Amino acid sequence: MEGSSTPANGKQETTSILVSSGNSNAHPTKSARVATVVQVSAADGDSSGAEDEAQEEARVDDSAILEDLPDDTEEIDLVHARIHSISALGLPRFGAHLKKLCLRQNYISVLDPEVMKALAGLEELDLYDNKVKTVDEALSGLSKLTVLDLSFNLLRRVPDTLHYLRALDTVYFVQNKISQISGLDSVGTTLRSLELGGNRLRRIENLDALVNLQELWLGKNKIVKLENLGSLKRLKILSIQSNRITKLEGLEGLDDLEELYLSHNGIERLEGLEKNTKLRVLDVGNNFVKALENLSHSTTLGELWINDNRIDTLDTLEPQLKHVETLRTIYLERNPVQASEGVNYRRKVMLALPQVEQLDATYVRQVDRVVD
Repeated sequence: MEGSSTPANGKQETTSILVSSGNSNAHPTKSARVATVVQVSAADGDSSGAEDEAQEEARVDDSAILEDLPDDTEEIDLVHARIHSISALGLPRFGAHLKKLCLRQNYISVLDPEVMKALAGLEELDLYDNKVKTVDEALSGLSKLTVLDLSFNLLRRVPDTLHYLRALDTVYFVQNKISQISGLDSVGTTLRSLELGGNRLRRIENLDALVNLQELWLGKNKIVKLENLGSLKRLKILSIQSNRITKLEGLEGLDDLEELYLSHNGIERLEGLEKNTKLRVLDVGNNFVKALENLSHSTTLGELWINDNRIDTLDTLEPQLKHVETLRTIYLERNPVQASEGVNYRRKVMLALPQVEQLDATYVRQVDRVVD
C-alpha cells in the first residue's frame, strides 16, 4: 500500500491508489495495477488560484478515480486522496468481489448506507484518520467483515451496529472521544483484538462477553483501576499504559496472559502477578515502584522493563530473577540505584543475572561479566 508523499520543496503532493484485481484464470496469482493522482501546489511562480483549481478538480472528480478499474477488483486503496464522500466513487459495482477497502487520511464524515450495503463481500474496512462521527446503519450489510479500523475519527461511543458484523475479529477505535466501553456483547465470540487507546475511558467494563479476546489495548485513557477482567480467559496481551492506575490487582483470572504493559501509571509495588505464570513481557517503566519483588515465580519472563522507577538497590536481583533462565532483556536505567552504583552498575547487574543479553539499551559484552 502506498501513501502520500510530499517532497521537501513542497512543489508536489502525490497520492497513490493501489488496487489488486482478481485474475479470471485458474492460476491463484492476482494482477495488480497502480493509479496515481498528482496534485500540484503553488510554487516557483504558480498562482494560488491554479492551486485552488487543481484541488477543487481533484475533490469534485471522485467519480473518475476508479472508473478504469475492473469490476472484479478485490482491493482498493485510496490514501490521502482528498475524498469527502464515498457516494460518488462508484463502489457498488465492485460489491461482488471487493474484499479490502482502505480510505485512510481523507475527509469522510458520513458513510452512505446504500453504498456500504452493496459491499457485502468486504472483509477489511480502513477509515483511519477521517471525520466520521457515527456509522448508523452503514455496517448492516457487512456480515463478512473481519477487520474494522475507525481510529482517529470523531466517535463518541462504540457503534451500536456492531451486531451486524458476525465475523469481526479485530477492531480499532484509537483516538476518538469514546467515554465508555459498550456495545461489544454481540461480537463476543469472534473478537480477538480490541484497541481503544487514546479515548476518554475511566473504567474497564462491559467485557464479560468477549470470551475469545486475545489482545486488549487501552493506553492513554483515564482508567484508575484494573477491574472486570476475569472473564477474559484467553487474553494474551494487555496494554494499559499512560493511565492512572496505582495498584497491580485484578489479574488473577488471566491464566494465558503473556504480555503486560503498564508503563506511565502510578504503580507503587510489584504484586498480584502470582497466577500469571505464562508472562513473557512485563513493562512497568515510569511508575513509582520502590523494590524489585514478587517476581520469583515468573519463570517464563523474557523481558522486564522497570526503568524510571524508585529502585535503590540491586540486592534483590539475584534472589528474584537469577533462576529465570528465559530472561534476556532487563531495563533498569534511571532508577536511583544506577546513580548510586555509578561505574559498577552494569557489572553488578550482569553478575547477578548472567543469562541477560541486553541491559537497558545496550547489548551485554563479555567484558561486562568479568570480575576484577
